[in-house]
Amino acid sequence: MSYRIERDFLGEKQLPDTAYYGVQTLRGKENFHITGIPMSTEPYFVKAFGYVKKAAALANRDLGVLEADIANAIAVACDRLIAGEMADQFVTDFIQGGAGTSTNMNANEVIANLALEQMGHKKGEYQFVNPNDHVNFGQSTNDVYPTAFRLALILRLESYMDALRRLQSAFFAKGKEFEKVLKMGRTHLQDAVP
Repeated sequence: MSYRIERDFLGEKQLPDTAYYGVQTLRGKENFHITGIPMSTEPYFVKAFGYVKKAAALANRDLGVLEADIANAIAVACDRLIAGEMADQFVTDFIQGGAGTSTNMNANEVIANLALEQMGHKKGEYQFVNPNDHVNFGQSTNDVYPTAFRLALILRLESYMDALRRLQSAFFAKGKEFEKVLKMGRTHLQDAVP
């Protein structure tokens, strides 16, 4: 297996070259291994990060504060998250210190590395597309994380509504099955009239 070296202000870390996440995600994974449940188990949350980061990149492009080629590459990378790709690259724990900073950086690094490939660069060549300076431009984890969380909940609502419809149908079918059976009523934990 081949590796690449990434650096942050704490030093260097070795990452598998197949990883789209980077050094800050790896540090978050190592430091906040609390539940053992990675973010990849909630694909709607990953997808929601794609929507949030894409919206920010396009807004920053339209405002003229982020170069169009970088913003467009970020948007294409986000489209891959939205399409359900790359969920396995979200390795940070569901519960972590720092109000979701590790998860936000996980998204920033995956998106940056996808954008780098889109532009013909190698993973980790952050001088061209930087997770902090480009993907996270003008954003705060304290805004991104709760926005993505709420959006993920909205995206998940359809599956909840489907489950409730199935439950309703099951109750209706069970009611039909037993409609001719005389049953004892209950009131205040006591038998009542049929």
